Amino acid sequence: MIEDAAGIQRLIQASPPLDVNSTYAYLLLCRHFRDTCVVATRQGQLAGFVSAYFPPTQSNVLFIWQVAVHPDARGCRLGQRMLEHLLARPLTQSVASLETTVSPSNQPSRRMFAALARARGAACVEESMFPPELFGQADHEDERLLRIAPL
Repeated sequence: MIEDAAGIQRLIQASPPLDVNSTYAYLLLCRHFRDTCVVATRQGQLAGFVSAYFPPTQSNVLFIWQVAVHPDARGCRLGQRMLEHLLARPLTQSVASLETTVSPSNQPSRRMFAALARARGAACVEESMFPPELFGQADHEDERLLRIAPL
């Protein structure tokens, strides 16, 4: 997975409105959090990526940082399938809830997380997490927390 870091950054660049991190950040994700990240390939090409981690004081919460699907792989529920794959891993069996942040305009992600909640018979609760002024730039949207529970 670590060899996918540069390709992951390119995938994120092709997936607005996701925030693009440095290649170094994706190298760290692929090394330190490889057990909570997912890389999907299609015909030998990078098709999707999920980055996730356990918040330090919440071992039963899985925080989904980014879900990206290549434009050529969209429309076949790949994002949701990668999340289900992640939730099926032995490491995540004690997860009681999933959390993520989504901007108000990111309707594809909102639909994907709502579908995941429905498929799991869970509630999806939304609240404010990071208002735009925290980002230090005028053009960043509010990041709304979505909590899906119980899993």
